[in-house]
Amino acid sequence: MADRPEHNYTGFLGWVEDRFPAMETWNYHVAQYYAPKNFNFWYFFGSLAMVVLAIQIFSGLFLAFHYKPDAALAFASVEYIMRDVPGGWFIRYMHSTGASAFFVVVYLHMFRALIYGSYKGKRELLWLIGMVIYVALMATAFMGYLLPWGQMSYWGAQVIINLFNTIPVVGNDLSIWIRGDFVLGDATLNRFFALHFFIPSLILPALVFVHMVALHTVGSNNPDGVEIKQGPKGNRWSDTAPKDGIPFHPYYTVKDIVGLVVFLFGFFAIVFFAPEMGGYFLEKPNFEPANALKTPEHIAPVWYFTPFYTVLRAIPDPWWGTVAMFAAIIVLFFLPWLDRNPVKSWRYRNLAHKMNLLLFALVFVILGWMGVEAVTPVYKELGTRMTQIYFLFFVVLWLHSYPKQINYVKWFGILLGIVILYDIVFRYNAEAADEASQLIKQFPLIVIYLGLTLLLPAFKPRFNEEKAVPDRVTG
Repeated sequence: MADRPEHNYTGFLGWVEDRFPAMETWNYHVAQYYAPKNFNFWYFFGSLAMVVLAIQIFSGLFLAFHYKPDAALAFASVEYIMRDVPGGWFIRYMHSTGASAFFVVVYLHMFRALIYGSYKGKRELLWLIGMVIYVALMATAFMGYLLPWGQMSYWGAQVIINLFNTIPVVGNDLSIWIRGDFVLGDATLNRFFALHFFIPSLILPALVFVHMVALHTVGSNNPDGVEIKQGPKGNRWSDTAPKDGIPFHPYYTVKDIVGLVVFLFGFFAIVFFAPEMGGYFLEKPNFEPANALKTPEHIAPVWYFTPFYTVLRAIPDPWWGTVAMFAAIIVLFFLPWLDRNPVKSWRYRNLAHKMNLLLFALVFVILGWMGVEAVTPVYKELGTRMTQIYFLFFVVLWLHSYPKQINYVKWFGILLGIVILYDIVFRYNAEAADEASQLIKQFPLIVIYLGLTLLLPAFKPRFNEEKAVPDRVTG
């Protein structure tokens, strides 16, 4: 028998500890895990994501008791849950609100990683695991979106699955394989229901566990981006602990509980008073049963998919639009290798980098808004310009990795020239007067973005100055 570390636990707990490392695991990952002392509110969202995952699993379990994955019965079973099952409306609204809440906290969690450089150093794998969780979450949400079998569920799924038809050679067969049939129907509902239950109940918890193990192996980042594990050792809890670290429990568990209480106030306020959120969480067409013979006036996915849906619509060619949509997600995997600046936190990066991050967040919100709006010449062009800026962000991020070496003026000319060339070759059509007019009118958006992020640091030295990073984390 393998030797176990000695412990002081007695009674039943001691008996368990002799046979299973319960307290050893608790101490390693929680009680004696030393986190930086300067966490701020941005660090609430990781724990909130786990809470929302638990809400989704348990609310989904109770919904599954009454849901019927059958094209003839699915919509009626949801209505039965809402009207006849005691407390069914509450469970259903918790689940639908929880889906949106999940993406809110995950997007904020990802943005925190962006601003504090939590994907750098030895945390590349941590970021990659997090991105796999994000993709698994998107897949789960997409499959769950079909299950109510309402008009928007049906036609939204129809649009997304038909995207795979654009893939050369294997596209049609792949679409049939995903649907399980030639059309959306019972086979699609059954497999989507099974996968929608399987991924969050088994795959996502496993990925979250791996994510936590990877985090506790390399240590948590902090708003200063300074590694406490390499700093002075010894504090009042342990002679070998980082001097600027404090035990996660009870200090951050209590802090996270405060954040959780605030979150739950907002969460249940939405559940009780605005579960549809003006049609953003639950769309009006989804209160009508799916009808393959009646297309809604405006088809759009739920809000957390709309940024990528706008990217899809920004390119007229279906195949290249699909490529761009998936590329908008895949490029996020490469962040650790695009941002090579050794300074992690934006606290000590130059002003141009900070503007780039804030503009990226704004562009992402605008892309999401464009995705729920009907296509007009103005909105179509705005979505295209925001898509261009979205991809330009990653190039500019790479350029900001070398603030003293990069010739910003040269790269301003190169990137602007690429956009102009793309517009002339692939987009400008003099016969489509409205679209051509909007293309010219909204071109300054690209100039403004590149000017703020590349020309300002070129001509205003203070926009290119980085601050000295402290040796130890600040209070």
